[in-house]
Amino acid sequence: MARRSSLGKYGVTKIHQAAQDGLNHLDAQLYARIIADAVSSTGATVVVFPNNFSGKAIAPRVAARLKAGLVAGAVALPDISAGFVVRKNVFSGKAFAHVSINSAVKVISLNPNSYAVKEGSGSAEIVPLSVASAAPKVKVVSATPASGDILLTEAEIVVSGGRGLKGPENWGMVEELAKVLGAATACSRPVADSGWRPHHEHVGQTGIAIAPNLYIAIGISGAIQHLAGVNRSKVIVVINKDPEAPFFKAADYGIVGDAFEVVPKLIGAVKKLKGVA
Repeated sequence: MARRSSLGKYGVTKIHQAAQDGLNHLDAQLYARIIADAVSSTGATVVVFPNNFSGKAIAPRVAARLKAGLVAGAVALPDISAGFVVRKNVFSGKAFAHVSINSAVKVISLNPNSYAVKEGSGSAEIVPLSVASAAPKVKVVSATPASGDILLTEAEIVVSGGRGLKGPENWGMVEELAKVLGAATACSRPVADSGWRPHHEHVGQTGIAIAPNLYIAIGISGAIQHLAGVNRSKVIVVINKDPEAPFFKAADYGIVGDAFEVVPKLIGAVKKLKGVA
């Protein structure tokens, strides 16, 4: 309870808490009904979701129930100086669109790391939300938690590997570099499809879209599908022995060299900088 009330430090003033056994696992239809009912009963006019797996499943359903305009993948706070205008990426991140929502209730989902979170002071009031009991339509038979100390979608630094690492037995240096940097690990689609790494680490157009402050790509050629998922990274560093790899055109910094020689030296340099043995 104390942890929830601490959200007040980030601008939350009131938390409407719904307690029901059916909410222990994600059921997009059930969540959407409860959220839509809460919006109607409280008179809220703007509903914000994270643009992640759950947000993508729930936000459109809430918008449909409320007959609300929806903008998915917003990358900044709405401009309310003249209406309600939301900025979002289009064409796989190659351009921006400014979308105006004119409905009474507005629904948006924010891309991760769209802007910095500022901590202030205060605490949030927790109010029980009365919801009608309903049997969930989705039954969860098993759950496998994501591995790793840092969630990929929330990481400020991401170290990613591709087929240039030649096999899963060589992934140790990716994990070691990530550890010394305090980073999350990721991979390209061919790596996940080959079973070298779990699919929840796959970043790209058909995987997870990320926007870390630093993205280090090791042995990844940089196909357009991969770039679409990482091109919102503030700084991109590419390590590849092929000087013609497409990724170098999108990189802020590039190292042309064998990853098996470059990465150990990079790990050593970071350890020396941090005074780590």
